[in-house]
Amino acid sequence: MAKRQSLREFQQDLTRRLAEVKLTGRRAALLAVNAGPENWLLDLSEAGEIIAAPSLTPVPLTRNWFRGLANVRGNLYSVVDFAAFCGESPTQLTSDARILLVGTRQGMNTALLVSRALGLRNPEDFDADDSIVDPRPWVGGAVRDSQDRLWRKLTVRPLLADAHFLDATLETHV
Repeated sequence: MAKRQSLREFQQDLTRRLAEVKLTGRRAALLAVNAGPENWLLDLSEAGEIIAAPSLTPVPLTRNWFRGLANVRGNLYSVVDFAAFCGESPTQLTSDARILLVGTRQGMNTALLVSRALGLRNPEDFDADDSIVDPRPWVGGAVRDSQDRLWRKLTVRPLLADAHFLDATLETHV
């Protein structure tokens, strides 16, 4: 049985490993997350902070994937349900759900709601899968792990610049 790790231990481990990467110059680790039925990998340097999903304040007249606003230590973050944004079913706010504060480095208070964070992965544990062609500009390729599971690579900067991502306004017909 896998050892359960507290959120605090998980965050401390992420912080420690990010510091090690900066000091040693090793290739950055990848953060693994689930968003609906899809597996995603983010470069740890782009992942930002990971926290348990707080209560969200809904915003009227927004798309179904715009889950609302979250107060994180006195700062408001817009929260996008990443699975719903990708066309999947909305993410349930369970004890496993997490938000990734992905926009902080780009000066945007933006977070992604994901089903669960799966921890860190070594980039060398994956093989490129060039047969997967994804037209979304924020998908930086696809890889497979040793169990032949498909993982998509999320590149944050193109996601945050995507016109659809930036337009959370619900289209109403008058």
